[in-house]
Amino acid sequence: MTPNPLLGVLFHWLGGLSSASFYVPYRGVRRWSWEIFWLTGGLFSWLLAPWLFASIQTENLMGVMAQVPPKVAGLCILFGVLWGFGGLTYGLTMRYLGLSLGMAVVLGLCTVFGTLIPPLVQGDFADKLLATPSGRIILLGLIVTLAGIVVVAWAGAKKDGDLSPEQKKKAVAEFDFKKGIAVAVFSGIMSACFAFGLSAGEPVKVLSAAAGTGPLWTGLPTLCLVMFGGLITNGLWCAWLIFKNRSAGQWLGAASPVEAADKPQTAALKRSPLLANYLLCAVAGTAWYFQFFFYTMGESQMGRFGFSSWTLHMASIIIFGTLWGFAFREWKDARPKVKAMVWTGVALLVGATVIIGYGNQLAA
Repeated sequence: MTPNPLLGVLFHWLGGLSSASFYVPYRGVRRWSWEIFWLTGGLFSWLLAPWLFASIQTENLMGVMAQVPPKVAGLCILFGVLWGFGGLTYGLTMRYLGLSLGMAVVLGLCTVFGTLIPPLVQGDFADKLLATPSGRIILLGLIVTLAGIVVVAWAGAKKDGDLSPEQKKKAVAEFDFKKGIAVAVFSGIMSACFAFGLSAGEPVKVLSAAAGTGPLWTGLPTLCLVMFGGLITNGLWCAWLIFKNRSAGQWLGAASPVEAADKPQTAALKRSPLLANYLLCAVAGTAWYFQFFFYTMGESQMGRFGFSSWTLHMASIIIFGTLWGFAFREWKDARPKVKAMVWTGVALLVGATVIIGYGNQLAA
């Protein structure tokens, strides 16, 4: 199949929309602790959805998995475990900084590491990005992406600097700038490991293609391995929190120990909306998976510059994340100049996706 970078950009935008939207359903979960709804949704993200869609869209999934060399599988899972730390703290970043600023900081670092490290490690950075006109255009697109991320993050910092503590709490209930930035930096670095996991899984794609899987879907078996690594990290942390907070009963409708202690009469009368909570977590978890479902489709269309997919993916997440931030009125109290700044950052990111798509089109 001849690569179609413009179609690849569209797939990456769909993946970015999925990623930017995944946390929205969690906002509707009621009377569940964070570890309960995060693990419930995560089971869909890291286990159920990857294996379900891979079994539907690929040929002989179990036979392919049986042929994967242990070293390759181990690397994919290891990078998935490291990425799990990023995903785990990504959720905390949203709690402390909100959608707009949180995504900008996390994904800015993730873009740099996830895009540039693979070609540097493989030793073909110069050949891919410096030796050809298409490569130089893609490098320009990466620079524009970083500029857009910096502008969005700067606008977010200015917005938060202008707000009173009460306004910050109103926009983001658990706002904590210092704690949020520290978590976001760690999350951004660790989240880039997903790109390394996909790179390590290239032999799996070859095996899947040999089994008869179409080019759009050969990356799905790799997702099963990498996301299983994420399940290990998140599952262990959530299990510890569930044990520590004695919150397991919430899956059956029990009130949290904190709520039962503070408001025993209210806790006794009210039960969690279990069906709604489970459905919201299923939607959130599946949306989180779909970002990588569309990512692998987009990467399949980018040709020899497939690593640039990570930049496109990160840029589209920030674009849609910023839009969600405005939808939830996180920017309501920002000055007009600050709002103009964030829209400038979004425009740069949109332009960057066009530049990168054009560079890949030249090389196709």
